Formats: sequence, structure tokens, C-alpha cells
Amino acid sequence: MIAVLAGGVGAARFLEGLVQVVPPEMIVAIVNTGDDMVFHGLHVSPDIDIVTYTLAGIVDPLQGWGIRDDTTHALSMLATLGAETWFKLGDRDLAVHIRRTELLRAGWTLSQVTDAFRRALNVGIRLLPMSDDPVVTEICTPVGWLHFQQYLVQRRARDEALGVRFTGIERARPAPGVLEALCTAEVIMIAPSNPVVSIGTILAVPGVRDAIIASPAPVVAVSPIIAGAPVKGPAAPLMRAVGLEVSARGVAACYRGLIDVLVIDQADADLADDIRASGVEVAVADTVMRGPVEKRRLAEATLVAARTAVRRRSY
Repeated sequence: MIAVLAGGVGAARFLEGLVQVVPPEMIVAIVNTGDDMVFHGLHVSPDIDIVTYTLAGIVDPLQGWGIRDDTTHALSMLATLGAETWFKLGDRDLAVHIRRTELLRAGWTLSQVTDAFRRALNVGIRLLPMSDDPVVTEICTPVGWLHFQQYLVQRRARDEALGVRFTGIERARPAPGVLEALCTAEVIMIAPSNPVVSIGTILAVPGVRDAIIASPAPVVAVSPIIAGAPVKGPAAPLMRAVGLEVSARGVAACYRGLIDVLVIDQADADLADDIRASGVEVAVADTVMRGPVEKRRLAEATLVAARTAVRRRSY
């Protein structure tokens, strides 16, 4: 079994490649929920939804989020009625959030809802929220602490990022199945997601980091930074906010003591020796996931890197 720590778009596309080379039932994705927020009274789980929609084959391919060919009639009416509509929710997308909220209010856990939805949408990979307990990722800015969605979507990441915190993390427990997946996995992968506010949030859940370190399985991460810039999203300012260099070398530093090998892009091959000197092995591959072929090749390269990795983690 392969356990994958997953954020949003980058992780979803990576998982699309992984299911081409590994049977879906042999994969467990542990997904960030620090971005979850209530909109219009509805519980929205952006990263869980991105991964679910992508693997179900219904995601909007241009955006990487939302549902393909969705309409926004409900959002238009909400705007007419004076509601804030800065977080775009399509009509079919809203149906998901309505049903999720209904089930949560009926006593279901987020894990139970997530599993029910992935089954309903014929997703073969098992999807686990990092926690059923609420955790809120917040960004410190000159105007104060902002929910991650406010920072990224509402204000378009234009505010200087001064720090990051995960409110509620000290009370959060790993969702059922998370620690078991990490302890029994043959390979643990960290998808090419934001290392600070996607993967970092998962690793901050009490018990998760320790379970990965204690696991006998090889741990391999894929860098989301190529030639000093993220493929998508606000990784650069957030990495700088926590003192990390915006590079594959910075990603290695973020995961040092946790991973055995880092997969970096060909454009960063000149950083390989520096990263190896820090105690992390390196595999070089084409990490830009342009289409199904490239996604499969990256998944294959990551599997090879994991299976040939020398155990280097700290205890």
C-alpha cells in the first residue's frame, strides 16, 4: 500500500498519474483540511474536493478546481441578495457542500462524508481527511491574521505574508485510518503540494510526523518548486514567511529528517549535490505534469526513487 500526503491541485494531478501505475485500491491519500471554511452556511473542503473531482474525472481542467462545465446561477442570485461571492462556487459544487453540511449536522464525521462521496463518484483511491477536528490555516499579514482562503482568494495573495499558524492544531487528532496507513505503508509519498500550508498542516497534526519517522517504509517527496518558483499557488511568499529558500533546496530543508529522497525537476539538477550534502538523496525527473503521459512518468519516477532510496531519516 502507498500512503500519499496530499494538498490541492498539484497533489490531485500527481494522483492521476499514480493510479496509472498502481491499482487505486492500493493507494491511500491523506488530504489537508486546514483550508476548510464555511461559506453561505456550508462546510467547504477545498483540497478534498479538488482531489475527489479530479480522480472522478469531473474537475474543471483549466482551473484545476471546481466541476467541469458548471454553472453559477445560485452564486448570481446570492450576489443579488447582497451576499459575498468572492469564493466562486458552481451550482453542482454547491450540491456537494449542501449534502456534506447536512450529513455533518446529522452527526457524520468528515471522514465518513469524504468516503461516502468518493464512493458515490467512483473514486478508487481511499481518501482520508488529515483530521476530523477543525484546524484553520491562517496567514499573518500587515492587516492582521487572515484565513488562508481570504488571503489567497479574496485578497489574491497581495498582502505580505509575515507568518503562518494552524489554529486548533494542538487539539486535532489524526482522522481514523491515518496513522494506520502511515504505519503499514510500503511507500510514503509527499505529493508536489505547498510544503508550508498543505503538507505542513498535515505534518502538524499530532502524531503524524512521528508516525512517518518511525515507519520502515521509504519516504519520497516531489518538489513543487521548479527553477525557483512554484508551478501554481502562493508557495513562494509563504516559504519566505517561514524562513525557507524558494527552491528545491528549500523544500529539502523543510522536509529534512523526514524524507529519504526528494524528486526535483531537471531544471534544478544543479542543486542536487547541495541537497545530497544536507542528507537527502535526490532523483531528477521531469516534474511538470502537462498531461496524462507526463503524470504517469512522474509517478513512475517517484516509485523508482522510493524503491531505491537509502534510509537517511533522523531519529
